[in-house]
Amino acid sequence: MHLAFFLSAAEPAAEGSEHSILIPELPDLIWGSIAFLLVLIVIIRVVMPNVTKALDARRDAIEGGIDRAQKAQVEADARKKEYEDALAEARTEAVRIREQARTDGSAILAELKEQAQAEAARIVANAQATIEAERQNALASLRSEVGSLAITLASGVVGESLSDDKKASAMVDRFLADLEADQKAKAKK
Repeated sequence: MHLAFFLSAAEPAAEGSEHSILIPELPDLIWGSIAFLLVLIVIIRVVMPNVTKALDARRDAIEGGIDRAQKAQVEADARKKEYEDALAEARTEAVRIREQARTDGSAILAELKEQAQAEAARIVANAQATIEAERQNALASLRSEVGSLAITLASGVVGESLSDDKKASAMVDRFLADLEADQKAKAKK
């Protein structure tokens, strides 16, 4: 259908004028060409420099942005590397500190155990010394009591008073020493 329209427009009019819609007349062609050239000159002289300037500015901005982005990327990579190195160093330091703390803790624990054992040994030694002192006091008190009882009994058996304390005391001591020797002999068996 479109082809028929163009063919009918290209055919000369039936009334005898040879004017066609598609082919302009010579004065229209000249004035149209002059107007076209003027618009073309204005576009080339005014519009194109502005467009070129805007495109150059845009290209520079894009290239500058790319350069800045690349520099920022390089700087970010350097900072990331520094951070990773610092992090690795911190982890190494943390491991070293943990190991040092374990070593120190073991040493402190061993020292505390040693101090506790020494304190326990000192307490046991003091207790044994106190027990031995109490035993000796009790033994001395017992000897004097047994001695006075023995003298009193011997006085009652003999029927006379044993008033010589030195003799009586020597006799009681000898008796108690013999008694202790018998007990030690029985304990060894």
